[in-house]
Amino acid sequence: MIYLVDPRRLELLLELSRLGSMREVGEAMQVTTSTVSQQIAALAREAGTPLIEPDGRRVRLTPAGRRLAGHAVTILAAVEAARRDLGPWNPAAPPAGTVRVAAYASAFRQVLLPVVRMLAGRQPEVRLHLLEQEPAEALGLLAADEVDLALTYDYNLAPVGFGRDLQAEPLARTPWHLGTPSGPGPRGTAVEVFRRYRDDTWIVNSRNTADEDVIRVVASLAGFEPRITQRADSLDLVQDMILAGLGVGLLPVGRPAVRGVTLRRLRQPEAIQRSYAVTRRGHAAWPPLALVLRLVLQTAGPDG
Repeated sequence: MIYLVDPRRLELLLELSRLGSMREVGEAMQVTTSTVSQQIAALAREAGTPLIEPDGRRVRLTPAGRRLAGHAVTILAAVEAARRDLGPWNPAAPPAGTVRVAAYASAFRQVLLPVVRMLAGRQPEVRLHLLEQEPAEALGLLAADEVDLALTYDYNLAPVGFGRDLQAEPLARTPWHLGTPSGPGPRGTAVEVFRRYRDDTWIVNSRNTADEDVIRVVASLAGFEPRITQRADSLDLVQDMILAGLGVGLLPVGRPAVRGVTLRRLRQPEAIQRSYAVTRRGHAAWPPLALVLRLVLQTAGPDG
């Protein structure tokens, strides 16, 4: 049983869980590789169980090590809060460490890359490891503790619930309309617009079913089953496919349309994409993650 734990050892274990290399942890924490090894060994003795095991030329945490690393996030956040409460005599150390983030492509470009630039200028001790992933993939990585933050989305017409273990912060709401070839077209409700294209083929995302779910919901209200024959993961490609006459599909408002493609407004019902920043509950207090989350909210907000 662990009666007293050195927070520094927990920090090293947490970094090791992220980096998988004693040498990389030493570089990140500005200590020698030997010190990292010794401190992890001491922590294992305190825990009474092995915390790491070989993984080729690297190391990985044992199940007990992963559990302790999970607790370390909360413990270190609590220690940091206690330090802040002590006032100017013991000021909080600045955030430092590597934050792993998974995000879909639009959020990657519009939110994360600006955050990377802000961190480089303001807080170079905080680094980002970025993965481009669709929402379901990102949430899976978050649940498996393979990322610390997931930027995801759903639609008001195809909502996704978050479990009690996750905490979701709303980021933005973006209307989506129907992209069609330019020319005379229908006006009216979303049902009336969809009904005009009931005989067309439809284009949906190849890696996520959210927009397909929206299309099926509205098409059902319009009394038909959409004929989905085209799938693409790029909004630019969706526009090119519409222009080539391969079908119609949903596109976000505010995105520059190519010449020859028109957005048909959808209302009653609207199709609203809702984006979120999602963390594991209780983990957002970890200082580097708290900083990144704050910058993400700032960048994605209405004035970002």
